[in-house]
This record gives sequence, C-alpha cells and structure tokens, in this order.
Amino acid sequence: MNHYETVFILNPVLSDDQIKETVKKYEDFLVSKGAKMVSKEDWGLKKLAYPIQNKKSGFYHLFEYTVAGEVIEPLEVEFRRDERFMRYLTVKLDKHAISWAERRREKLKVKAKAKA
Repeated sequence: MNHYETVFILNPVLSDDQIKETVKKYEDFLVSKGAKMVSKEDWGLKKLAYPIQNKKSGFYHLFEYTVAGEVIEPLEVEFRRDERFMRYLTVKLDKHAISWAERRREKLKVKAKAKA
C-alpha cells in the first residue's frame, strides 16, 4: 500500500449538490478499490493562476489516501472521462511528505478549534 495525495479542480459552474455528488462518487470509487481515506479537504472556490477551459476559478479538493499502485491509473482515466474535472494531480508521498501532511492536518485542526 502506497500513500497518495490527489488534488483536483472542479468546474466553477457546478452547484453545491453537484460538487458534493462528484466528490462522493470518486471517494466511493477509491474505497471500492481498497483505498483507506486518510484525509479529505474542501479548499473551496479559488482563483486560477491562468484560465483553464475559459474559466478563471475552480473548486479545489484534496484526497489523501493509501492504496495499491495499480488503482491510480483507473482513477485518472475516470478523471479524464468526467467533464466536471478541469485539472487533477496525483502524487505518491514519501516518508517526509507524509510527516509534513500530518503536521499540516494538525495545524488545520488547531485553527478549526480556535474558530469554534
């Protein structure tokens, strides 16, 4: 089992329900292939550095999970087939990146508790 992180950008014209449905679909896809979800983050609507498909913004999401390496290719094929996706990037995390991601999640938890 390898540790992966996938960031994807969804089309900004989607409704909240469509975004939730899309995120849930791909989370279920990963779980059905034996993935263990470590973290999911909704980064919200962000301005893009350059236009993609004539759009200047997009909804960013991040999945962090562990799964066998052969699952990544079918996942990315599904991303390419789905017109709701503008961009995606999947990276395999090494031990340093995993520890950095854990520290980042802890900082987010502290910030969330401070706001509450």
